[in-house]
Amino acid sequence: MTPPSAETARVALYWAPERDDPLHRLGASWLGRDPETGATLEQPPVPGFDLAEATADARLYGLHATLKAPFRLATPYAEFRAGAMALAAHLRPFTLPPLALENFGGFLALRESQPSATLQGFCDACVEALDRFRAPLNEAEIARRRPERLEPRRRAHLERWGYPDVFGDWKFHVTLSRRLSEPEVALVRPLLEGHLGDVPARPRPVRELCIFTQRAPGAPFLIAERLPLLG
Repeated sequence: MTPPSAETARVALYWAPERDDPLHRLGASWLGRDPETGATLEQPPVPGFDLAEATADARLYGLHATLKAPFRLATPYAEFRAGAMALAAHLRPFTLPPLALENFGGFLALRESQPSATLQGFCDACVEALDRFRAPLNEAEIARRRPERLEPRRRAHLERWGYPDVFGDWKFHVTLSRRLSEPEVALVRPLLEGHLGDVPARPRPVRELCIFTQRAPGAPFLIAERLPLLG
């Protein structure tokens, strides 16, 4: 793998289904892109609805749940990678709670069906342990987050951690659409539920920490590495 350029690239720590998990195949086909290979995939038909448009943003980021949101590097990629590997070496595998499709503020997303302190700790460790590799937000990045609309706690998170939804404000979610209107949800949700079947609710071990990279602004995110949890 050729390391991304620190000047133009971003990296992120995400949870993503394992390669042989049926959720990887089904979620990627729904979004229209495989984040492992970058291949464009045929999306299922949704009569009377432009699924490609409705999944464009989610497709760009790839099938995932955010642990540490995308950021530019303050160090060479090799140093970040070494830090991520060291973190993964200390994290223990665990079982993800069963997932269920929800209307998440207008977005269709997979959410955990019950709270998990282990999952929260997994995310918190990624936010804290790897923050030393993050370049400070520039003015455009700050403005994109609309800090004037954030409550004080989340604004403080943005200033300190580069992202407002961390720690107690973090919510596990695998985004599968843009924000939809109520009629759109009524149309699309049953079809998505049929597409996924019972796969989201199956037992799902978490044994990897995924590094996603974006080569340049607007480029799609790809899985650069799957780091095994060895703790």
